[in-house]
Amino acid sequence: MTLTFLARPRRFHSGGFGIRCISASCALLFAAPLALAAKPDTATTSSGSLPPLLNIMTTELTRAMGSLGKAGGDKAASEKQVPPYFLSYSVSDAEGISIRAQYGALVDSGSSHQRVVDVQVRVGDPKLDNTHGTHRSAAVNTLQLPLSDDREALSRSLWLATNSGYGTALDNFLRVKTEAEVRAKEEDASGDFSTEAPQVAVDKPAASPVVDKAAWEGRVRDLSKVFREYPDVYQNLVMLTAQSETDYYASSEGSRIATPHRSARLVVFAVSRAEDGMDLFRAQTFEAETVAGLPKQAELEKAMRELGTSLEALRKAPVTEPFNGPAILSGRAAAVFFHEVLGHRLEGQRQRGDEEGQTFTKEVNKPVLPSFLSVSDDPTRTTFNGKWLSGTYEYDDEGQKAKKVDLIQDGVLKTFLMSRLPIASFSNSNGHGRAQTGRVPNGRQGNLIVTSTKSVPETELRKMLLDEAKKQGKAYGLYFEDISSGFAVTTRNSPQAFQVIPLVVYRVYVDGRPDELVRGVSIVGTPLAAMKRILATGDKSEVFNGECGAESGSIPVSAVAPAMLLTEIETQKQQQGTERVPILSNPSAVAQLDAGKAH
Repeated sequence: MTLTFLARPRRFHSGGFGIRCISASCALLFAAPLALAAKPDTATTSSGSLPPLLNIMTTELTRAMGSLGKAGGDKAASEKQVPPYFLSYSVSDAEGISIRAQYGALVDSGSSHQRVVDVQVRVGDPKLDNTHGTHRSAAVNTLQLPLSDDREALSRSLWLATNSGYGTALDNFLRVKTEAEVRAKEEDASGDFSTEAPQVAVDKPAASPVVDKAAWEGRVRDLSKVFREYPDVYQNLVMLTAQSETDYYASSEGSRIATPHRSARLVVFAVSRAEDGMDLFRAQTFEAETVAGLPKQAELEKAMRELGTSLEALRKAPVTEPFNGPAILSGRAAAVFFHEVLGHRLEGQRQRGDEEGQTFTKEVNKPVLPSFLSVSDDPTRTTFNGKWLSGTYEYDDEGQKAKKVDLIQDGVLKTFLMSRLPIASFSNSNGHGRAQTGRVPNGRQGNLIVTSTKSVPETELRKMLLDEAKKQGKAYGLYFEDISSGFAVTTRNSPQAFQVIPLVVYRVYVDGRPDELVRGVSIVGTPLAAMKRILATGDKSEVFNGECGAESGSIPVSAVAPAMLLTEIETQKQQQGTERVPILSNPSAVAQLDAGKAH
């Protein structure tokens, strides 16, 4: 698992600090939100009235579909070539402004503008094509595009990417047909691509982000300067990003889509180290559609001081011991818990293939959660209780309309998160085909929302925790207040396990002693067992915004859940660390000591 910073628009990726999810393992990390997608106010199928970039995409796509696989009079070449049955262009056109400061001084302030196209060529037919099985990851060819709407430059770029993608598709289709003749029959004989109605929704491109750079450079610098008050905070970074992105999509089926997005976020990261060598960090993100929606400076400075004070307390806290007993997950912790333990196992592509564990594949219409819990994924929702949801989008990365999907109703599993890759009993997309630029879309989470009909005030939930601890003969239960990340394993060749990394954990003693802060805690377990241990939930839900990385890359996601009481949760120690605290005194500590002597 890696923890880095996120500074990217909706589909571009340049690292992430949030959720990390990888085929065999998935991990949830802090990140910035996906901006609200503007509602289309124009729709047209006439290429003449499309935005210039989408117009050029449509023209070149039509030309390619009419030419590929037709070798003229060259009979030998014609026999080797197969016309594509599907072709799509997906372009991300993104502008961004980024300002970073550390130790109270600017380290970077700049802007960027990129255009990148993903070309997907499918050869064969929807039942069996060049993307089958292990060849799926090679179905997209990616190329950087010119920033201007120069018709010839863009057409030549699209031609080059299409030609390369078509060659790869032909090679892979030959391999697929050969493999189909020699391998054993697959358990799930579903096709490789679903049939969907074309979508048309064209809006104006997103305007460039508007930021008073001089004012925000001062604000970011001042926020970073707050950490000078905490000599034991060895590293800190405060980063503002403001982004505008327009996503264009055109396909041979007739889809023509242009959707704008905007986002602004402030990410704060601070690091310390305990005397025994354990590295500690705290992080926080603030999100809005534009920088005008971010909190006022006084509120942000207060948050900086809370992070600094928290790190000082963590340095002095005792290291946890392995534990197996009752615990409360705060709403944020429960949200990550559900994203990792449940959400990834409900993604459509994980229900087929010899390598997948298929935890819930045969559980449709069966109870998989306590009857008081329901789970949906709703990318059409932009906020929850006034907080931005990162996983919002209007059309997925296969040009399908986003939809709310009721995954689990009253504890009973109903369906999966579907891209255009069919699985047994579910042959169509439900608008959840998502990918980072350069990757093939898969069924992925957007805004995962957990609701409960067995909720109690959190004071009552705490009382239930103490009662359960006494019942089990435990001296304490655990309360998980804040988390940083998590990951899950879904493949057969590894244990079907998950891990969640908390940041702030308390022991809640049954004898009435004050709660005790501890450090070095890691939640571990297996999904089927964990799902059965939820006893009750709190009556307030919280949002976790993050980045999720898996086979189709890193994408923005959100998870929403109330606090939860589990009758049993297992923890283990985090990695201790071997490096000692800095030998040379921190300059800030020396300055504070000298100031004290002067007085």
